[in-house]
Formats: sequence, C-alpha cells, structure tokens
Amino acid sequence: MIIKDLEKFSSKIKSDVLFDYEIKNYNWFNIGGKTKVFFKPDSLKELIEFLKLYSHRGKIFILGAGSNVLFNDKTFQGSIIKLGKSFSNLSLLNKDTIIAGASSTQKKLSEFAKDNNIGGLEFMSCIPGSVGGGIRMNSGCFNKEFKDVLISLQVIDFDGQIRTIPTSKINFKYRGNDLPKDIIFLSATFRGSIKTKSKIQNYMKELKEKKEASQPTRLKTSGSTFKNPKDQTSKKVWELIKTSVPNNINFGDAVISEKHLNFFVNKKNASYQEMKSLIDYVKNKVKDKTGISLDLEIVIVE
Repeated sequence: MIIKDLEKFSSKIKSDVLFDYEIKNYNWFNIGGKTKVFFKPDSLKELIEFLKLYSHRGKIFILGAGSNVLFNDKTFQGSIIKLGKSFSNLSLLNKDTIIAGASSTQKKLSEFAKDNNIGGLEFMSCIPGSVGGGIRMNSGCFNKEFKDVLISLQVIDFDGQIRTIPTSKINFKYRGNDLPKDIIFLSATFRGSIKTKSKIQNYMKELKEKKEASQPTRLKTSGSTFKNPKDQTSKKVWELIKTSVPNNINFGDAVISEKHLNFFVNKKNASYQEMKSLIDYVKNKVKDKTGISLDLEIVIVE
C-alpha cells in the first residue's frame, strides 16, 4: 500500500522518488544492493509532504555524502533520503558566522569560510563528508571537532515538524552526540574567527599535506573504520591493529590499507559480507590480543 501511495505522490512532485533503486554508487565503499524507496527532495515543502505520508510506515535512513557508510548487498527494506541541491546553500549571517545547508560538503563549507576570511573551519577541508553527516558524527581531525564551531541546528523530525536546536541543548562526545535518530538536519550555523585569507589558505595546505602523508587517497574506502578507544587506552586503533592482526589479511577484495591500518579498502569488487567479515575479524583479533573492544566509526546499514 505504501508503494502505491508513493507512486501517486511521485507523479505530483518535482523531486525524485525511485523504487528498487541501486545504491552502490552512493557510497565510497562502492558496496551495496538496492533500496525499496530512494527519495531525493529538492524542496523543503516536498520533504515535509513525503515525511507526513511515509512517517511510521517503514524504516528511514538519511544518506549524506556516503563517505562513512557500509550498505548490505540485500535490498534495504525502507526509504533512503538524500537531500538535494537546494539543501546545500551557504550564506553569511554576519562577518564571522555562516549558515550551511546540511547537504553541502564540509570541504565546500571550509572553502566558503576561507573566501570570507573566516578561520576555525580549516579542519573541515580534510573531511570528505556532508555537513549533516559531520553533525551526526561530531566529525573532526587535527584536534578540532564540529562541536567547537557549531552554534545551532535546524532540523525536521520524521513527522514533518521543524525546530531549531541550540548546541547548548546537545551533549557531544567523541564521534557522536545525543541527538535523536528520527530527525533530519536541514541546516546549521557555525561561528569562526576573522583571519586573513592567506593564513587560512596556508593552514589548509598544511593540513592537506599531513592527511595525504598518512591516509590513503583515491581508493574505495570509508575512512576510519573504528573509533579510537580513548577511554580504554592511549593507543590509536591502527597501533592496536598492527600488534593484533596478521599482515596482508584479506577477505576477497576487502583489505586493510597499508598506509593506514584503520582504513579498510574495497580493492575491486568486495561484497558486503567480505567487508563485514574483515571488520568482525579485526575487531575480534584486537579484543583477543589486547582486551579492548573497538566501536565502529562507519555506519552499517542493513
């Protein structure tokens, strides 16, 4: 019944509503099957209409840039929502404050800040995800996180109700926060500090060089697989993997990067099961060797 309702809805709107849609090309691992429904809203109005029609009638997963997601090869029995271009606007609120649409990339946000002489967001130039994904994960690198520059969020819940959440109402933690899962980030407000464009540019260049020296690029990978277990040890995940896991371990085309051991790579045509087997194998080996339980940084969608 819901599919028939959505087909009828689809005929009345401009946004894409697609059925039994391939999602392999929408994530950096390049792994995954199909989703029953794929919705790419191009307006807030149509997003609200979709949510009011679909709410509580099936699972919903919000997809950003797909840079930290592993999809199952089986069909996702629900709806995947990916915000369209109209949710990627960037604008100045005042001289040191930016409003960013949730589907904008963090890299574009950092470039926009640089072009407007706003420092403090340079670290985002090294993170491949969307603004919305960065909020959900409290993304960060080089000793800075989203919580350090975020002021407030505009969100919509799965019933189509919009509200603003100030950061004072959010409890952030390392690679996470206590925001409910049944909300979609629409936009966010960030505050930096006035800095010369040349200083911002030089710092971004420095961060890029550090990243490229230590992390694999231009590969089918979703970045850091596991969170660094800050409350259990001072060691990084890659150090734990190095002492716990045999060299050159692989499950089919799912392999561990030689450049950074916490980056798992789809060498060619890895399946979901191969990548999941590699993840589970490494997690178990580290637990057996060190007693430390690793938590995933990537999101597995089944």
